[in-house]
Amino acid sequence: MAIPTPGSHLTHDELSTPSEMRADARAVVSSLRLERVARAAVQQAPSIHFEDYPREVRKSEIRVSAAAARLANALHLHLD
Repeated sequence: MAIPTPGSHLTHDELSTPSEMRADARAVVSSLRLERVARAAVQQAPSIHFEDYPREVRKSEIRVSAAAARLANALHLHLD
């Protein structure tokens, strides 16, 4: 394996042409959807007050399979 010298590897040798970089930049800008971001930036922040969210949200039920229970018991994790 050859040891690289300071002048043997030039970073600018790996750069694309200016037209390719411009096309890449345009593709990035078009994929960012800046209009949507700009609208979201000026919208009012969501409320943090409890009374603004009056509905009761039910907790999801967690089911433990028999195989998972056996494995937990073997590891002394005891799922009840």
